[in-house]
Amino acid sequence: MKIGLDIMGGDYAPKATVLGAIEAYKVLSGHTLVLIGDKDAAVSILRENNFDPDNFEYVHTTEVIGMGEHPTKAVVQKPDSSISVGFKLLKEGHIQAFSSAGNTGAMLVGAMFSVKAIPGIHRPAITTMVPKLKGGLGILLDVGANADCKPEVLVQFGVLGSLMAQYVYNIANPRVALMNIGEEEEKGNLLCQATYPLMKETDLFNFVGNAEGRDLFSDNADVFVCDGFTGNIILKLAESFYVATLKKGLKDEFFDRFNYEQYGGSPILGVNAPVVVGHGISSPEAIKNMVLLSKDMVESELVGKIAKAFQ
Repeated sequence: MKIGLDIMGGDYAPKATVLGAIEAYKVLSGHTLVLIGDKDAAVSILRENNFDPDNFEYVHTTEVIGMGEHPTKAVVQKPDSSISVGFKLLKEGHIQAFSSAGNTGAMLVGAMFSVKAIPGIHRPAITTMVPKLKGGLGILLDVGANADCKPEVLVQFGVLGSLMAQYVYNIANPRVALMNIGEEEEKGNLLCQATYPLMKETDLFNFVGNAEGRDLFSDNADVFVCDGFTGNIILKLAESFYVATLKKGLKDEFFDRFNYEQYGGSPILGVNAPVVVGHGISSPEAIKNMVLLSKDMVESELVGKIAKAFQ
């Protein structure tokens, strides 16, 4: 297996990404990591850290898509950027997965333009992990790819989240809930009111009803579905919990699990190859876990299972 890593993506690239690649190499065991970006810069960092550059493969690029650039324009106007080249390699089968802590919008655009959405899927979704109070993890989606959604799109998110929970995190018969402002069936805005009966009637996943914000860290469900606007607000609020505990000098195992470094990145579900987007402030530890998540997605054959579900 060859896993592509954009070493130019992220606020602390290329140093943090290359150091993360070193940490990933130590646990990849037999798989090849392809570093995409400025090869000279990467080799220099590796030698500074007494690491043999020959442990990696390289694809040299000359352009970088900045975090603030317009996604579509940047992907089109910078064909030799690390993100654009990474997706070209993924599309042509030279790598089996691609991950980056760079411009999220460019990663979404690149995925849609190159490997494209799986037939039958209206809109791909970005997922994130949420820790449960009693241990284990839940899945929240969408967390930013689709600010506005239609009811049938949320139903598809339920399918995507359920498959990921089952095949990547080995959760049997995952329970899928719709994020809402109340437990009752008739609660919510027009989107939630229209989505609930569709989820209730489907046999594509194990629907357990509405979930309120207070249920997110409970064991009431395994997959929580919402539009990307709501999901992104929840995600950013959850991330602030960990930062707040650090600032207050508190040490708690539960809040430690809000540390984004542990999860590495967020998969883009619904496209024809494993793609993972990392946090812009990704540290070497986060980069390592982003690469390992990419490996897990390939090994689980999740993309194929999603494609089969939407045939």
